[in-house]
Amino acid sequence: METGPRRFPLSNGQSWTIGRGDGCEVMLDSRSVSRLHALIQKRDTGDFSLVDLGSRNGSFVNSHRVTIPVVLNDRDRLQFGDQELLFHNPVRSTASSGGGGLDDRNAPTTQMHTNNLATIVVVDIRDFTPLAQKVPEALLSQTIGTWFLKVGQVTQRQGSWAQKYIGDAVMAVWVHDNRDYLQGDVMRALRAVHEINRATAEISSALPLPGPLRIGAGVNTGPAILGGNEFTALGDAVNQAFRLEAATKVMGLSVALGERTYSELALPVLNPFSRREVELKGLGLKTAFGISFEELQAFLAGRE
Repeated sequence: METGPRRFPLSNGQSWTIGRGDGCEVMLDSRSVSRLHALIQKRDTGDFSLVDLGSRNGSFVNSHRVTIPVVLNDRDRLQFGDQELLFHNPVRSTASSGGGGLDDRNAPTTQMHTNNLATIVVVDIRDFTPLAQKVPEALLSQTIGTWFLKVGQVTQRQGSWAQKYIGDAVMAVWVHDNRDYLQGDVMRALRAVHEINRATAEISSALPLPGPLRIGAGVNTGPAILGGNEFTALGDAVNQAFRLEAATKVMGLSVALGERTYSELALPVLNPFSRREVELKGLGLKTAFGISFEELQAFLAGRE
């Protein structure tokens, strides 16, 4: 902090809340700072981004107000109310500059774990672009920032290995190290989807938006490349999860499961999931199993 020698290390975890409320990782003792003011998130690239959470007095980076997630650079000046901080990430700055400092080509190779079985969940806010054109920037920032925060809390509580924030979507990963617990892991992923929908509805009702927020979700299980310092998830299983989320719009349902995800649930023939053949962009014709959020809630309640 510019006002004193306090330092807030961003080393453990993937997101850190800023505010004067209890539980904030970056706690600022000033009435000009909202209880839950802003959020810093570590991205899969190793960069950090700042999201304002609809604070009363705003968040600023180098005197520019934050309305959408902003990537932070080394020595950026951050202001929350009357509190000013300096952001430091010198290693990343040197590595990305291409100058005479650290050369990524000669850095230690990041370990990747191939063919890990994982369940990938992709959740996207529907019709976000029209929403962004209708509401003030401050309200849009509060909406997406609060949504990111709630989604992160839900997925971590349900055992997600990592989360990635992409525009108006979130990807969460469950790694199946022990196949004996695979069905339980898939159920936790589905509970996360249900809780995210419930949190989305709560945010929608609490904010003066022109209409209700709606989401869609794709869930897919398969081998993926996982690991590295940035908690990366790559591969066809990941790509299919994104395509399944997009396919929910065509299916007219809220959630779409891939074949492996569905089979791991070991359901009887009569169940609430609807089998569909869908064309997934770049992947061809695939079998998906769709369900509405209302049916998903009843299904999860019956499995408790």
